[in-house]
Amino acid sequence: MARDRITTGLRGRCGGVLLAVLALALAACAPAAPTAPQHPAQPTPAHPTIVSLNPCLDAILVAIAPPAQVLALSHYSRDAASSSIPAATAARYGVTGGTAEEVIAARPDLVLASIFLPQSTRSALERAGLRVETFGSPTSIAESADQVRAVAALAGRGGEGEALAARIAARPARPSGPPVDALLWQPGEIVAGEQTLVSELLREAGFASDAARRGLRQADRVSLESVLADPPQVLLVAGDAAGQRHPLLAGQLKGAHIAAFDPSLIYCGGPTILRARARLAEIRRAVEARP
Repeated sequence: MARDRITTGLRGRCGGVLLAVLALALAACAPAAPTAPQHPAQPTPAHPTIVSLNPCLDAILVAIAPPAQVLALSHYSRDAASSSIPAATAARYGVTGGTAEEVIAARPDLVLASIFLPQSTRSALERAGLRVETFGSPTSIAESADQVRAVAALAGRGGEGEALAARIAARPARPSGPPVDALLWQPGEIVAGEQTLVSELLREAGFASDAARRGLRQADRVSLESVLADPPQVLLVAGDAAGQRHPLLAGQLKGAHIAAFDPSLIYCGGPTILRARARLAEIRRAVEARP
């Protein structure tokens, strides 16, 4: 009797299961209810492995991409005289000497280089199946922000690139006082042209070009004698030539404000702009604080 009740109960439950399965099958055969169009999700951007052969591109890459993605930076990143990034940061990344053999051995997905990359090197890299993208030196803040976005897009780091580009494009408040005459004395005792990135940064920071006042153009030389005979209000010394280190500067230019300016802040855009702005603002404040 008990066994009969158990058998009857099992039959009841099994019958219920069969009915449920049948109902699901019939529902599957029925026409589907209309739904909103479904758009496929955007694919996640790829993060290609990269080798950089240019110190200015090095600085952009380390600001937007992790070391695991950047297989090697340029050898300039390990040279304090030419690096655009702090030594401790550069130490986290590998480097190459820039030869095609080294780059090919690293097997990157992408190689970033200057437009001055030798054609023979580029051809060797491309014959090995590597993608090569080259960039020039930006001559304005806007061009630099665009370059950051372009490098970030290639690296699959669009969000990081846009954040950095926004910081670069955000102009600081201009000093309230009149422009201060300043001469940027670059390595080799030369001056920057007016259509250069560093000259735009100088104007932005409230400095007027002493080189333009002297009628000088890009890479024209300014001797120690010329500086002593006609001193600017502010002398930014970015080189270490004999004239730029001469004791007469401190002795005879007491009316001028002399400040050191790191050469690594002159030639690159990207995050270097942020460091250059900070240094120029510091110098401008020191000038205004003078009695």
